[in-house]
Amino acid sequence: MAATTYSGNGGTQAITNTVNGVSFQPDFVWVKSRSGAFSHWLNDSVRGAGYSLSSNLTDAETNFTAYFTSFASNGFNLAGGSNAFNNGSTTYVGWQWKAGGTAVSNTAGSITSSVSANTTAGFSVVTWTGTNANATIGHGLGVAPAMYITKQRSATGNWFVYHQSIGATKGLFLDLTNAATTNIYFNDTAPTSTVFSIGSSVGGLNASGVTQVTYCFAPVAGYSAFGSYVGNGSSDGSFIYTGMRPRFIMLKRSSAAQSWQLHDTSRNPFNSADNYLEANTADAEAADVVPALDILSNGFKIRTSNVTWNGSGDTYIYACFAEVPFKFANSR
Repeated sequence: MAATTYSGNGGTQAITNTVNGVSFQPDFVWVKSRSGAFSHWLNDSVRGAGYSLSSNLTDAETNFTAYFTSFASNGFNLAGGSNAFNNGSTTYVGWQWKAGGTAVSNTAGSITSSVSANTTAGFSVVTWTGTNANATIGHGLGVAPAMYITKQRSATGNWFVYHQSIGATKGLFLDLTNAATTNIYFNDTAPTSTVFSIGSSVGGLNASGVTQVTYCFAPVAGYSAFGSYVGNGSSDGSFIYTGMRPRFIMLKRSSAAQSWQLHDTSRNPFNSADNYLEANTADAEAADVVPALDILSNGFKIRTSNVTWNGSGDTYIYACFAEVPFKFANSR
């Protein structure tokens, strides 16, 4: 996983993710402007480079192929001066994950899916078409995902989030601040090592004939961690053990309304890690809570009493990915 910062140039440029001589071809790239109030844009190799969805919008898929031109062996390529990716006066961050390259057909569920899966990293990109009936969809990971995020492609609709700390009877929306609510989005069924479950069409999820994409994440020791913590309302907040130094942290207050917070060590090379972006808003990067949290060698430590991160008695869910994976290192 990479978190690459860059400045737009209004023309053609290659964004590389090489760190300490190691690079990879991403299958999922999430770009957000830092200095400008422009939307998030999520792109993956299964849907095709440049076919973008925004985490802060309910819009159907947008064709940005003229601007996000391709995935590369060490990052991704851009062209033109779009606000989304490459405005000449704007700074950006591109979060990148590696799945399994070219997608393959998966018939493990009641709906056939196309899956690009990286079982080593516990990540897959899954595309499928809704049926408006309770269904299962193969994810290709070989272990149960701890978190998955689903969005309609060919129609408007919310982003639905399953997280193991909340369970399959409740859900969150990536594009909203809502607390976790009881629902039938996931057919009240936890994912298995082969499939995840989707209920009949609710709010557009699994609508008949509508194409969908799902990003699935499973924990890998020393590389990724998914869990929850309870806030104490103190500037001496919880320490959350992840078993590695996180490169990227996503967290959300799940027991009450609050935005999704995104931190990474590229934008925050030193503690405290105060620079944050919000997945559900187009807002520029902010750092109005200082300190917010410290990113440590084996987890992260909350340093504020602000309810965004640490409301007393509130529950927060998180997803983390390692800066240097302990279990599966790239040797040179």
